[in-house]
Amino acid sequence: MKKLKNKAPNIFNTPIAFFFMAIFLFYGGCKKDVPVPNYKTQNIFILVVDGARFTETWGEPTHQYIPHRSALLQQGVFCSKFYNNAFTATCPGHDAMCTGVYENINNTGIQYPTNPSIFQYWMKTFDRPCSEAWIVSTKDKLEVLSDCVAPEWRGTYRPSTDCGVNGLFTGYREDSTTFKNLKSITTNNHVRMAIVNFKQPDVAGHLGDSAAYLQGILDTDDYIFQFWNFLQSNPFYKDKTTLIITNDHGRHSAGHLDGFISHGDLCEGCKHIEFFALGPDFKQNYTCATPYEQIDIASTVAELMGFKVPTSNGKVMKDIFRN
Repeated sequence: MKKLKNKAPNIFNTPIAFFFMAIFLFYGGCKKDVPVPNYKTQNIFILVVDGARFTETWGEPTHQYIPHRSALLQQGVFCSKFYNNAFTATCPGHDAMCTGVYENINNTGIQYPTNPSIFQYWMKTFDRPCSEAWIVSTKDKLEVLSDCVAPEWRGTYRPSTDCGVNGLFTGYREDSTTFKNLKSITTNNHVRMAIVNFKQPDVAGHLGDSAAYLQGILDTDDYIFQFWNFLQSNPFYKDKTTLIITNDHGRHSAGHLDGFISHGDLCEGCKHIEFFALGPDFKQNYTCATPYEQIDIASTVAELMGFKVPTSNGKVMKDIFRN
């Protein structure tokens, strides 16, 4: 009788092998840094009303200077306790929103943020072109938001910019020009992420012109209303876009020697700022009383858009989400 040789089984034809191969292909073949979307938001715009004090926006009982936002609350969410808890100036405030880190960077535009922004993280995570991420600003100095000094990030994944007259150190322009450019840039580039600065309330405040200051708040309220309608009339953006309205800082509270003209400390007038948002993932006609702060914007944007900002010190504002 012929002795049979032991024959090893073909493990690649067994059910357990197919199971482990499937696991390997799923985790090895998929990009781990691109999570499955959990939200309807595909685009985000942050509109900054520079230097408007809370007492003239949502803190004014009749909302006479923000009539459009007051009416739009039926479609959105308002946070009544939202604060800049650190450096109440233009460049540091915008830096905090974009990086999730409070940092007292120079307010003249000569210093880039230390940490990468939500735009850089988003562009790297999803390998998106710079034409889809924008810094649009009446103030030229905010072009510094387009980069950072972290060695591994500096000069890479930079969003596009449209700031001031013609870039950094070219001077301020009118908010009407910024609004016109914003609509054109959005239409021509299918922008996915942007931060936009409107200067007028802050500039008028520094001049001590209270009438122009209040008119600047009214004008930006109209820009916000027009832009929201513009987004909802465009199939690329309709029902897929989040719009956040906030401030970089407020102004001094009553009792300061120069009144509302200046800002820069942590008085209630300087640090208590606006947060109002519209979009498919937010509760509607809802006022949130949970305290949140400026650095939470970066983490919340990242949550909605499906990427991580490991350098952010902020938290996700989940109280304002529908689910």
